Amino acid sequence: MPPRKPKTDKKADTVRAFRAALASGDPNAVGRVYVFHGEETWLRDFYLGELRKLLVPEAFSAFNYHRLDGAGLDIRELSEIAEAMPMMADRTLIVVADYDMSRLSDGQRAALCTFLADVPEWCCVAFHYDTVPYRLTRQKDSEPEEASDGAPAKKSAARDLKKALDTYAQVLDFAPLGQSELLDWIAAQFRQRGKNIDRRTAEYLVFTCGNLMDGLLQEIGKISDYVGGANVTRRDIDDIADPVLSRQAFDLSNAVSAGNYDAAASVLGDLLKMQTVPYMISGALGKELRRLYTARLALDYGRGQEWLMDIWNMKSGYPAKLALSAARRTSTAWCAWAVRQCEILDRRMKSERGIDPAEELKFLLVRLSMGPGKAQYR
Repeated sequence: MPPRKPKTDKKADTVRAFRAALASGDPNAVGRVYVFHGEETWLRDFYLGELRKLLVPEAFSAFNYHRLDGAGLDIRELSEIAEAMPMMADRTLIVVADYDMSRLSDGQRAALCTFLADVPEWCCVAFHYDTVPYRLTRQKDSEPEEASDGAPAKKSAARDLKKALDTYAQVLDFAPLGQSELLDWIAAQFRQRGKNIDRRTAEYLVFTCGNLMDGLLQEIGKISDYVGGANVTRRDIDDIADPVLSRQAFDLSNAVSAGNYDAAASVLGDLLKMQTVPYMISGALGKELRRLYTARLALDYGRGQEWLMDIWNMKSGYPAKLALSAARRTSTAWCAWAVRQCEILDRRMKSERGIDPAEELKFLLVRLSMGPGKAQYR
């Protein structure tokens, strides 16, 4: 058999090509149309800022930089602005904020396709998505697709728009950084503040505060101000950082699997005091219990950490190690039963009237602490 070709990540390749164009320092190296979107908002906004620095001299930004609100935007207005020649610069930049392409009429889609094919060489248009998701059609299983003028939208119009974007635009999907790159970035941010953090502690910070750079940046600032010495420790993170829900759900699941009901009740109490929506707590706990169940199966069938990371798309081995460690305290039967209990509660909270979700979560912890055969639903 011929060797399998390695998978290529087209999204990452597109972002890398864009970064290389910026690094060249040549305004004419960047393209004419970009779409900025993705979960990693810090990277998305950072590189949009870098694009503006490259294309728009600050002294002439009033002439060469334009920011348009996508809500109600007329393509004719966009086209007229794009046709304006740059002043004392090679390029102009137009940023279109939150332009919902999924709600365009057929006529608007056709006009946008025409515009994309004919953007002047001196103009760069960046569609920037923050509060509106980037999508070309309405989401499935929701209301039927309807254009903004009230007429049913044709699927062919959406296909034409996708083809035009594939041909003339570079779609930049800013996903969270890989673990190694993220840890390097965290270390660099602490160094800028005169602090040091080793990789294990940085992994713990990501586990506690999540892997999105905007949130991490806030926590890094708080921790740097709090730490008296030069080195950041796990205790410093525990003392001052605000954990994300997934970390708190892990603590909840970990306490339950260890039979430590008091610790589990304390974590749940903290979440409820912070007015965390009970449905979100239930969902996060259910996810952690499913991950624990998967880890237990990994142990049963002789699978290792990498298998668990692949199943759950983990970018770091740290949570996988913790899940496997917790799974060693449990049985496969208990994990399956615990997942089922969480699913039952989730369904009840979403379908039954007159129940108190917060109280039901407390009863769930009691049932989990008692174990199969003893716990009964009321």
